Amino acid sequence: MDEALFEYDSVSICNNGQGLKILDQTKLPNEEVFIILQNEDDFTDAITSLKVRGAPAIGIAAAYGISILMYNSGIKSIKDYRSEFTKIKKLLLNTRPTAVNLLNALNRMEYRFFQILKDKDVTIEEINQKLQEEAELIKCEDIDSNIKIADNAITLLKPSMSILTHCNAGHLAVSRFGTALAPIYLAKSKGWNIKVYSCETRPLLQGARLTSFELMRAGIDVTLLCDNMVSSLMSEGKIDAVITGCDRIARNGDTANKIGTSSIAVLASYYKIPFYVAGPSTTIDNDSLTGDSFVIEQRSPEEITEMWYSVRMAPKNIKVYNPAFDVTKSQLISAIITEKGVFKYPYNF
Repeated sequence: MDEALFEYDSVSICNNGQGLKILDQTKLPNEEVFIILQNEDDFTDAITSLKVRGAPAIGIAAAYGISILMYNSGIKSIKDYRSEFTKIKKLLLNTRPTAVNLLNALNRMEYRFFQILKDKDVTIEEINQKLQEEAELIKCEDIDSNIKIADNAITLLKPSMSILTHCNAGHLAVSRFGTALAPIYLAKSKGWNIKVYSCETRPLLQGARLTSFELMRAGIDVTLLCDNMVSSLMSEGKIDAVITGCDRIARNGDTANKIGTSSIAVLASYYKIPFYVAGPSTTIDNDSLTGDSFVIEQRSPEEITEMWYSVRMAPKNIKVYNPAFDVTKSQLISAIITEKGVFKYPYNF
């Protein structure tokens, strides 16, 4: 993988462990603005408002977040530290309920915390240091996972293919390379001429603002289209495969991803186009047998009615339905690609 494609990581610790530097993705593609998160309001706002987004990146930000917030708390007693840790974990967990990486990362940090406490002589300074090391390890594992996902996914592709993707599952959504876009970057480094079609991904326009931005920056041939143009494109035989990321995968392979993904999967099935899902194994929710149990985040009506417009584009007081994700049934997914391999239906993780 060519690391030179990326000038920065979307999430990086800074200020000697007292802050987290992120790229504010709400400003893209017109501005590249980096901000530093240091307190509870910073972290909850950044995750909730999608300044940092993408399931793996949210998990990494939360792991760093609980480490940084504990470091900055100034707490001196183990008892108070334990109480504050529990409070912060709950606070961060409530920011985005669907992305399971958030839960997994926070649970891992909690498990490490209780391991550390087994040493009765441990100091607050040592706890802070060990928690920061664990958060850094989560990020490093994510980078390694991205590379392995790319290696596994590229076995399903060929030079000169045209790939459709939805939302953003590139280096902006993880710590470095991406999930669904990782094989695209690997293909470029091999000299393959892969063409990408990027759905705009309404209402938050991650495909238009983020995927198109980072693919163009990397020198990838990318074409933007409205979400409702997918069937037209597929009917003309212009798509060889679909690759999307994921926010949560049930044990049977049902997958939650950005709203609109399920519709694309149905179309791909009709037109007999392979539909692939790429994501780290940390996205698998072993507590959910099927996607029916997923909690789907409902977001603000303003994202649809006015957020990206210079003037409001819907009548005042109109009722709005705005789920952040939908669930693609496992039968519609040709393969789920993780760092551990390529899995085919019927899935049994």
